[in-house]
Amino acid sequence: MKPTSDVVISGWGSYIPLYRITVEEIARIWGKSSRHFRDDLLIDEKAVAGMDEDVATIAVEASKNALSRAKISPKELGAVFVGSESKPYAVKPTGSIVAEAIGATPRVLSADMEFACKAGTECLQCSIGLVGSGMINYGLAIGADTAQGAPADPLEFSAGCGGTALIVGQKEKVKEPVALLEGSVSYVTDTPDFWRRPKQDYPSHAEAFTGEPAYFAHIISSTKMLLDELSLKPSDFKYAVFHQPNGKFPIRAARSLGFKKEQVEAGLLVPYIGNLYAGSSVTGFSAVLDIASPGDRVLVASFGSGAGSDAFSFLVDDGVMSKRDVAPTVMDYIKRKQNIDYAIYTKFRKKIVF
Repeated sequence: MKPTSDVVISGWGSYIPLYRITVEEIARIWGKSSRHFRDDLLIDEKAVAGMDEDVATIAVEASKNALSRAKISPKELGAVFVGSESKPYAVKPTGSIVAEAIGATPRVLSADMEFACKAGTECLQCSIGLVGSGMINYGLAIGADTAQGAPADPLEFSAGCGGTALIVGQKEKVKEPVALLEGSVSYVTDTPDFWRRPKQDYPSHAEAFTGEPAYFAHIISSTKMLLDELSLKPSDFKYAVFHQPNGKFPIRAARSLGFKKEQVEAGLLVPYIGNLYAGSSVTGFSAVLDIASPGDRVLVASFGSGAGSDAFSFLVDDGVMSKRDVAPTVMDYIKRKQNIDYAIYTKFRKKIVF
C-alpha cells in the first residue's frame, strides 16, 4: 500500500517511566528461576508505571516530545489516535484526553484503537491514509501501554510500560522531513493466541501457540509481502524493527527473513524495559530514529495477537539530524531509572484489591 501523496515522519517522541523491576525480583517472590527469562528470552528488567501514570499520561509525554521535534503547533494536527490495550477508561476515549492536554482540540479527529500489540502501528496506518489522501496535513499516531500480567504468569516477567508518538505529514508541507514512507502492508487473520474477556483483570494466552501460527506466521508474511511489493531485499535495510514480546522472537524472525542480528539490535529494547505491547514496535522505531543517518532504510514490522502484522519501509531523511537533540531519546529514558522491589511494584500496579 502506498498513499497518493508522499507521506513523511515529521516528528517522533517516546516516554518510558522511571521505575524498573528485575526478572530476578519477580522470580524470587514466586520461587522460580529467572534464567529462562534472562538467558533464553533476553529480558533483564521491565519498566513500571508510577501510581500517577497511565496510558494517557504516557501518551501525553510522548506526544509533547514528538511535537517538539516536528516543530508544529498542536492546532495543525488533524487527527490524534491512541492505540492501547490498557487504556484508563473502559468507556471514554483516551485520544480526546491527549488531544486536550497537548492543545490540539477542538477541531481534530480523535479515536482509540485496539489490536493488541499492533494498535500503535494501526494508528500509524490510519494517520498515513488521512495525510496521504489530503484530508489532513498532520496526524499523530500513538502506541502506549501499561501492560497487564497476572501474578506469577510469564507475562508478569515481560509486560512493561511506555509508549511512543509519531507525527506524519504531507512531504511538500513538512520542513525538515525525518523519514519518507516507501510503502506498507497489513496482514491479518483470526488467530486467537491472546485475549481478555470483559471484566477480567488479566489477559489469557495460548502459550506456545502464540509462536509459530501467530507471531512468526504474521510477521514473516507481512514482511515478505512488503519486500516483494517494493522490490527490496533484507540487505537494502540498515535497520529492522520487529515486535518484541521477548528478545528471542525478533532475532529469530529476522534470521528467518534473511536479516542479520546487527540490523535488529538498535531497536531491540525489551531487555531493558520489557514488552511495551502497543508501544513495542513504534518505540523500537523511535530508538532507531534516535541514531539513524540520512539515507538509511528502516523496516518496521509489528505484531498484534488476534492476529495481524503491519510492515513499513521508511527512508531516513536529513531532518533526523537537526531534530534529534530537541527531545529526550529512548536511551535517555532507559538510562534514567530507579529499581523497585516487588512490594512497591504491587502497590504501583494495584495488584492488591481491597
